[in-house]
Amino acid sequence: MSWQVRFLDTRPLRSSRPFRDLWIGSLASQLGGQIATVAVLAQVWDLTGSPVGTGAIGLATGLPMVLFGLLGGTLADSVDRRAVVRATAAGQLLAAAGLFAQALADNRSVPLLLALVAMGTACGALGAPARRTFPVRLLPSDQVAAGLALTNVSFQAAMLAGPALAGLIIARWGFPAAYAAQAATVAVTMLAVIRLPAMKPEGVDVAGGRRRPERGGWGIILRRPTLWGSMATDLSATLLAMPIALFPLVNEVRFDGNPQTLGLFLSAVAVGGITAGLLSGTVTRRRRGGLVQLTAAGVWGVALAGFGLAGPLWLALGCLAVAGAADTVSVVTRSALVQLETPDAYRGRVSSVEHVIGVAGPELGNFRGGLLASATSASFSLVTGGLSAVLAIAAVAATNAPLRAYRTPSAATEPTARGVADAATAAG
Repeated sequence: MSWQVRFLDTRPLRSSRPFRDLWIGSLASQLGGQIATVAVLAQVWDLTGSPVGTGAIGLATGLPMVLFGLLGGTLADSVDRRAVVRATAAGQLLAAAGLFAQALADNRSVPLLLALVAMGTACGALGAPARRTFPVRLLPSDQVAAGLALTNVSFQAAMLAGPALAGLIIARWGFPAAYAAQAATVAVTMLAVIRLPAMKPEGVDVAGGRRRPERGGWGIILRRPTLWGSMATDLSATLLAMPIALFPLVNEVRFDGNPQTLGLFLSAVAVGGITAGLLSGTVTRRRRGGLVQLTAAGVWGVALAGFGLAGPLWLALGCLAVAGAADTVSVVTRSALVQLETPDAYRGRVSSVEHVIGVAGPELGNFRGGLLASATSASFSLVTGGLSAVLAIAAVAATNAPLRAYRTPSAATEPTARGVADAATAAG
């Protein structure tokens, strides 16, 4: 099949009302999350005037995200996943209301503010594995990647619009209005989830009962080359070549520390991601998902190595836009592959592992890049990181034939029947 440039595949929005509700709720949640992120950052800085204070936000979000994300995976494989997401959305709404109340009361306590942030993050992380399993249950196999592409586009759009909207709201009406806007978006998310059908995990029928899997998410991942290969590819790309922590140093050394240039770095990545999302029909209709992910991850590494060498601003921004586009393609294809390849009885736990890798990989990658740059230079860190990522991804490709040969199941394969059959194979 020849490659053809196709725009965003909107079939999932037309063919599935539940998925359309989920997408609208996710868009609202992502937009509210971006508004809250800027508001919390600005409020903590206003209260402390210290980078240590703003750095503590990362601790308040990172730890709950990892701990409750793993717990959420087990929960998602034990009870109705819709009920899990409903309950955790209610918790997020309560945390958002708390943020609004503390801002309205002119709170001066940073620990209280961070505790509310941690509460909202914990609730979101607890429901994230269950939420990740929804598209594969709501869509035909050949539309899962397209559905994930739509979700990714909404995320990229929220990243572009959310911070600017937050700045406008805070400047005109203050912190209470920003947190009120976040609470309103969480309420929209709750309404969307309420309309979804029940989604109990599919088990394996044994003598009329339900046999629980003997191993958790890691067990099924290690037994399936497509799963561990896909996650290893993502981890190689983020752990070895994450550039965000180096943006201020690159900006200072090459572009005189202009804050507008620093903003352009972040915008370039987002613009590349949105562009790839709008043209995602080009890849979501391709059945060779493993090969697409490997290629996109390799392009990410090459583009960031190019950013490390780029002199003119236009070239640096171009490399970052290419990297952002490659990242979007890699994320969409990986997410679809992981959901389609995982038996439904395991999807919550496997999704929690994917979630933790997606959170920890970039953070550790930023730490690695900053540490190496402090001992050498930003260019050296970026170039060696990008090329190391390419070599690591090539090693995964060379040693993992099932991932290279992976094909998305055809539309004729029903998700429910496939999930039960795969669960029987995995458990056996």
